[in-house]
Amino acid sequence: MAIADRSAAQQGLAVLALALLMACIWSMTHRYRELAADAEIYAVQALSKLHPALANDIYLQNASQDRYTVFSWFYSKLMAVLGLHRAALCLYVVCSAWFLVAAWGLLRRLSDTRTAWLALALLMILIGRYGSYGVFRFSEEYLTARSLAEAMTVTALACFFGGARAWAVAIAMAAMFVHPLMALPGVFLLLCLWAPPRVSINVAMAGICLAGLVALLALHMARPSGLLALIDGTWLEVVRERSQFLFLQLWRAVDWNSNAQPFASLALTLLVVPDRRICRLAAAAMLVGASGLCVALIASTIGPAAILLQGQAWRWVWITSFAAILLLAPTLLCMWRDEKCGPACAMLLLSGAVCAALNIWACFALTMLLWLARPYITVRIAQQLRWAALILALVLIAWTIANAWTIARSPSPEAGREPLFLASMRNIFGLPLACLALSGLSWWWISTRRSVWAVATAGMAFAAVAALALPGALKQSGTYGTGAEIKAYADWRNAIPAGSNVAVIGVHNSASFVWFTLDRADYLSIDQSSGVVFSRATAEEVMRRSRVLEPLQQPSWKVMTYIARAARGEKVDEEQDLPLTATALIRMCRDAELSFMIARESVGFDPLQHTQPGAYKDWYLYDCRRVRPQGRAA
Repeated sequence: MAIADRSAAQQGLAVLALALLMACIWSMTHRYRELAADAEIYAVQALSKLHPALANDIYLQNASQDRYTVFSWFYSKLMAVLGLHRAALCLYVVCSAWFLVAAWGLLRRLSDTRTAWLALALLMILIGRYGSYGVFRFSEEYLTARSLAEAMTVTALACFFGGARAWAVAIAMAAMFVHPLMALPGVFLLLCLWAPPRVSINVAMAGICLAGLVALLALHMARPSGLLALIDGTWLEVVRERSQFLFLQLWRAVDWNSNAQPFASLALTLLVVPDRRICRLAAAAMLVGASGLCVALIASTIGPAAILLQGQAWRWVWITSFAAILLLAPTLLCMWRDEKCGPACAMLLLSGAVCAALNIWACFALTMLLWLARPYITVRIAQQLRWAALILALVLIAWTIANAWTIARSPSPEAGREPLFLASMRNIFGLPLACLALSGLSWWWISTRRSVWAVATAGMAFAAVAALALPGALKQSGTYGTGAEIKAYADWRNAIPAGSNVAVIGVHNSASFVWFTLDRADYLSIDQSSGVVFSRATAEEVMRRSRVLEPLQQPSWKVMTYIARAARGEKVDEEQDLPLTATALIRMCRDAELSFMIARESVGFDPLQHTQPGAYKDWYLYDCRRVRPQGRAA
């Protein structure tokens, strides 16, 4: 019995139970990562609005992505009221909830309520990766400007299909001020949905040709500058090493494989789903993603022109990946209803999407072959295909139970963060097939029960699980920038003047500690170098500072080199910096940009030792102002 066939009270109770089920799924499959990865970049951008001395950091000195977003300003206002960690958590929860509600609203306008809930579950269970080297995914587990831009873009699409096209355009354009690289494909998608298909294809082709013309002009001009500036020389070397994912010719086969999967999934949607609006969304998402890859390939192979490489058009595939997962539910349900090969096709497609042990391309190929062969399938073959679908389902269930049993008996990698039972359940839910099976059964139960008590009992069970799991999912375990840690390192903070550059020897990613605990500019770290694509001056300064630190440590920003060495079997993770010596300290302190240095070793020059418990207990703070005169005398 569908939800729409019930009374108003029954419908309301079913919707509440399904919403609690979604909360349960999210809390069991997601883990807030706080200031991980790009989250710390956006946090320091916002913090620099409150603490201007941080603007002296190499990441913020020159052109960076902070110049293209209002997110930092808004984030800083909330940070001033709530503090760093609470502001980040608050915005993360708001953006995550907004994204999911908008996605539900979008599919609700394209399909029925039951399908929308199933699509939402799939959206939370499946990981929407795009790009290369596993760096990016939509709906990330930490806060960035991308989080807000994605939510706004999906809201604009929901408004478009809801008939509020003026609001759709307004929201999509507003998202451009939050994160233009993520919002631009949303704007293009709206234009493709608005215009006739032939016009959309012609405009896309013209845009690709224009990108090629810009790249060729930049390459052949004597002194390209401004919009036609070329990334070359030292700048290109640093960008290639630090951000290899910008160059499509450096993508691996596995990267092309993962980026092609959304297109294959949407192609199946076009074959299976009869609804014209769903098909139009699928076709437009494919066009936007394919155009982005073409522009990105031109940007990375011809020139490369700065404006095209900085535009990172390969990011447009995020909208393709999002549409593929969102439309997977209506595709599966349409397949399932087919009497000839529906269950077999649905099981094959679902197995390829959620079971890592199966080859997804084989599943896609078999699904498409069966679907296209429907006119030739007899009643007897259809019966055999239903038995084959049942056998495949039983095999997958057995495989899932075996893996879940192994996981339940293994020690949890995050023991101590939450009760052992919850940690084990979270690890089991980490299996997409197990999570989808439990979620699908729960969704079916709520969607088909007419008994108020049955639905209410299920809702209370989901609420209990969500209440137990949600604190662990949102638990903030980081210490950088907390009041306790700031107080613990007051000795170093008081000794370092505002605006000073601090280098930490022996820790490759020291940015969070220097930025948020010491409230000072970091001298050089891997995350700090993420803005090199936006500024030639930043790239050259990163190269220069790495030469200053060369006596003790290898440049951490040379990601491409480390990947190549790891592929050859070298144990790069085990490499450590050399111990600090007096000679190395004197040499490095000759750089006027280096103000203070933190290291484990005591080599003279009257360092300030930190004696309180913590990650840097018994480490030493060296003041280069003291080292330089003694170095000259020596």
